[in-house]
Amino acid sequence: MAERPLSPHLSIWKWGPHMLVSILHRVTGDGMAIVGLGVLLWWLGALASGPEAYATFTEIATSWYGYVVLVGLSWAFFNHMTSGLRHFVLDIGAGYELGLNKAWSVASPIIGIALTAAFWAALLLL
Repeated sequence: MAERPLSPHLSIWKWGPHMLVSILHRVTGDGMAIVGLGVLLWWLGALASGPEAYATFTEIATSWYGYVVLVGLSWAFFNHMTSGLRHFVLDIGAGYELGLNKAWSVASPIIGIALTAAFWAALLLL
C-alpha cells in the first residue's frame, strides 16, 4: 500500500490572518458560552437571593478584575460579531478575492477592539 499524504496537513497550509480570525471566532464563541453563562447565572442568582447577595455581586463586578472579565466578554462579543459578519459575507459568495479576504481578516479583530473601546467609553463616560 502506498504512503499517502495526510491532507490537509499543517505543512501544506501557509499561516494567514484568515486562520487567526477563524480560531478567534471559535474561541470567543466558547468564551461567551462558558464565562458569559457563568456571569449571567451568578447575576441572576444574586438578583433572586436578595440585596446582600446582589451587593456582593456588584462589588466584585465593579472591582478591577470584574472589569477585566466584563471587558473581555464584551470584546469576545464584538469580535465574534464582526468575524461572524465576515463569514456571512463569505457564505453569500462574496469576498473570496485574496486581497479583499486578507483585508477583512485583518480588519475584523481591529473593528472588534474599536467597538469594545467605544462601548466601554459610552458606558463609563455617559
